[in-house]
Amino acid sequence: MGSDMFAGVWGRRHFIAAALAGGYALSGGTVVAATPGSILVVGDSLSAEYGLQRGAGWVALLEKRLAAQKMQRAVVNASISGDTTSGGRSRLPALLAQHKPGVVVIELGGNDALRGLPLSMTQDNLSEMTKAAQKAGAKVLLVGMQVPPNYGTDYADRFAALFSAVAKAHKAAVVPFMLKGVADGADPTKMFQADRIHPRAEAHPIILDNIWPELKKLLASPAGTAAP
Repeated sequence: MGSDMFAGVWGRRHFIAAALAGGYALSGGTVVAATPGSILVVGDSLSAEYGLQRGAGWVALLEKRLAAQKMQRAVVNASISGDTTSGGRSRLPALLAQHKPGVVVIELGGNDALRGLPLSMTQDNLSEMTKAAQKAGAKVLLVGMQVPPNYGTDYADRFAALFSAVAKAHKAAVVPFMLKGVADGADPTKMFQADRIHPRAEAHPIILDNIWPELKKLLASPAGTAAP
């Protein structure tokens, strides 16, 4: 995608889905050895520090916040730019076996929409990932996304709703919109890199603030239960 592809054309919500596009490079974030109660993040470019200096993404900021609050939780960032729910579903069993996490954060689905994949497939993949993580003894946080209006109101509404639907069906936690305050502001161009696609480093503290309240509830709740 060219850097000027969306300039002057997209409005505030048009940046939402495009922020998920990118290559297929493994996250450059630090992968640490598994410890009891570790946090496993399975996501796409929004979690893989695409185009950012290492340590600037929301997952790295999460590690710093946990340390500052003296919450001893290792964080494993298994995010891959460009990944879909199908990719995440296929990778998850090995990740669960290797890291034995206490919490699994699933940040996938946007690239499914970009590729025009059926919503039923996305929902099924997220459901199976949630069930697999719960069966392995982990609590699950689903991180939701939205698509721009040019996808059509019906499609956009159904896509946005599927994350909460999966969470409700499996009693998991959910963040309805990861990019709240980033992609829906008055001038979202200020929050995105020069490619007009990926959030700048300045956006990632906001992303973390969107995710943190629900994640903190899971970290504080007993094993095997979802946040109230």
